[in-house]
Amino acid sequence: MRYLESGSTDPYYNLALEQVVFDGPGQDTACCMLWQNDNTIVVGKHQNTLQEVNMAYVREHNVRVARRLSGGGAVYHDLGNVNFTFIAPHEGGGMDFSVFCRPVAAALAELGVQAELSGRNDMTIDGKKFSGNSQYVKRGRVMHHGTILYDSDLSVVGQALWVPEDKFTSKGLSSVRSRVTNVRPYVKEDLPTGQFLVRLRQALVSAYDMEPLVLKEEQLDEVVRLRDTLYSTWDWNFGASPPCQIVKKRRVEGCGQLELHMDVEQGRLNTLRIYGDFFSLDEPEELARLLLGCPLEEGALRERLSGVDPGRYCRGMDLDALCRALLQ
Repeated sequence: MRYLESGSTDPYYNLALEQVVFDGPGQDTACCMLWQNDNTIVVGKHQNTLQEVNMAYVREHNVRVARRLSGGGAVYHDLGNVNFTFIAPHEGGGMDFSVFCRPVAAALAELGVQAELSGRNDMTIDGKKFSGNSQYVKRGRVMHHGTILYDSDLSVVGQALWVPEDKFTSKGLSSVRSRVTNVRPYVKEDLPTGQFLVRLRQALVSAYDMEPLVLKEEQLDEVVRLRDTLYSTWDWNFGASPPCQIVKKRRVEGCGQLELHMDVEQGRLNTLRIYGDFFSLDEPEELARLLLGCPLEEGALRERLSGVDPGRYCRGMDLDALCRALLQ
């Protein structure tokens, strides 16, 4: 087995790095990678981003949103969280999460932490989840993702992944909210996150007699290309969401009660119907038609409505209030 550690905390770079290793040469060789993302929500491949993410919180706190190749639920990453990835040959059959969770649990045991494998893809301490895991299988290879909540801000985890209680119907897979805990209180020594990562790496490298994996220059160039053309794009992180129907009810100051019925496909407004107790000079259906096909992204909404006064269709409404209503 080979070992690779990413020196970046950019989620788009790290996800691209995984793919280059996964698709690259040496397909018969297993690899372990440790990495961290700063202030990021990572959603599963099959999830609807709009359903999983508190968009108002994300914009206010500059949280990045990234979609990974593997399935599973949405997770929040900060620098108190350590991620591990195993890339290995896959001999067919089902997905066996325990194969890749056991070595991590053994490494934690060396630090005095009694971790247990729970359910289909979790690791727990005292019945509380600290690690969620997911897998991606393709052409005889498996990529296994795992998280370790070591010293994360759990209050942010709850806020970043909380969404308003709008009526939301989606073909995507929703995350299961669980009781969670950090690992650090259970470690027999008081280790900051950086020291924990070092100890975890030492335990894994020793257990598997790993040698470093050094990528070639052309592979590193491919990581940058994938980061810029796929993983950091709106089309991948939001547009790749499955179709969904959303009903938003908002009270807009100076306008009144607003009810928005949206059909969203590939992250774009397929249909929009606007109801409420507001007054209007022009029919709100005209405003809705202007927005059809527009991505649910603030810059795109503002560009589409450049020179348009939303107050003609919903008296008292300005462009800022309309964007908030559509996006939050």
